[in-house]
Amino acid sequence: MAADEGALESERDAIVAALRPVVDGLVATFGPMCEVVLHDYRRPEESVVAVAGSVTGRAVGGAMSEIGMRIVARGDGAGDELNYVTRTRGGKLVKASTIVLRDSTGTVFGALCVNLDVTAVADAHALLGSLAGLGTAPADVPVTAFGNDIDSVVDAILDAHQLRQNGSWAALDRARRLELFRGLDERGVFAVRRAIEQVAARLGISRASAYSYLSQARAETEAGAGAEGGAGGRARAGGKGGAGVGTGAEVGTVATTGRSVTGVEAEPTATTSRSATGAEAERAATTGRSASDESATD
Repeated sequence: MAADEGALESERDAIVAALRPVVDGLVATFGPMCEVVLHDYRRPEESVVAVAGSVTGRAVGGAMSEIGMRIVARGDGAGDELNYVTRTRGGKLVKASTIVLRDSTGTVFGALCVNLDVTAVADAHALLGSLAGLGTAPADVPVTAFGNDIDSVVDAILDAHQLRQNGSWAALDRARRLELFRGLDERGVFAVRRAIEQVAARLGISRASAYSYLSQARAETEAGAGAEGGAGGRARAGGKGGAGVGTGAEVGTVATTGRSVTGVEAEPTATTSRSATGAEAERAATTGRSASDESATD
């Protein structure tokens, strides 16, 4: 088993090495408005192993973006994301493609990302349309968090979610709190090591409370997916059955084990080996409050 894993690691290393010259070649072909980034997700906090061009300001040793977090959270079920348009926090309009890297077993371990700065093209298009009397309202393009520091990427995603929630944590009711954790989970935030602690600190709640909310959010998502799967199975009576699955971010162990979504970023400790709900129950026994009731602090 160890020998097989060693062979797979060598294979992954060879794939990464083979793609390094491709990074420079693509940028040399498409010019200064192009950036190509090669990621190795075996080191998620320093996943950038090669980069050419400067559209998102990445550097070797930098962290994956929120797109990478989403891929890691989905695990081997992740697929390529091609020809999508996004915007950097600095305002650049970027057309991009993210191609996942797999070994011979189908395991996802990295990605090759191509980013084209099309800001000037979009401006020229708008100008020509205006001159021709064909002006249209600009499309609502989502903003993607890029950064060389994984903590800054997590912070940016959390800021965006809080902005959409339009209120402080204390002002949110239980449904909106669970919606916040569900949204963060779906974007792969909790696939990052120590992200649960970072989110808890930003929200001003305990780590145990954060684990509890995450566990409840996942339980509701799984229950909804199970109900849909059951209905679909009944509608296809006599056809081929299939097991219900939750969201792509739920490919690993549940939060109550103190580990991340994918399991590869696990950080079990003596204090998190208990389930979050168990920790909350113990705390409720001494304080008379549960996590969902802590509106003053959570």
